[in-house]
Amino acid sequence: MPLVRIDALRADSDRLDALGRAVHDALVETIGFPPDDRFQVLVSHDGVSSTLRYDNYLGIHRDDDIVFVAITLRSGRTPTEKQALYRRIAELAHEYAGTDPRNVVVTLTENESIDWSFGYGKAQYAASADEVNTDPSSEAAES
Repeated sequence: MPLVRIDALRADSDRLDALGRAVHDALVETIGFPPDDRFQVLVSHDGVSSTLRYDNYLGIHRDDDIVFVAITLRSGRTPTEKQALYRRIAELAHEYAGTDPRNVVVTLTENESIDWSFGYGKAQYAASADEVNTDPSSEAAES
């Protein structure tokens, strides 16, 4: 956790990798995620059969170097931590991938611990098994 999705126009595998590293490193540095906590979906759009749309919202003049970063994570970060994350992602995207910071659009979607399963159909972050299993017969089946 977190789950990161990065969409970029006409990005080759090296650029996608650099953008993924930039976001991951920023999450580790600013929010303190463990270095091995990486779940990413990296997508390049060719501009023809799939593309990204954008305008100059808020007076920011973007171009085809645009990158959309969507991060889903558990709630609890302060506005200061979020602002530091946005800033660091933009800095590292520029450093690692050459992406102009004006072209980096980041969104955060927060949820709760129970909203995550990392495999085996289990809610690993759930406070207790009672929170996960409401059917008493399922407990006996798991024993």
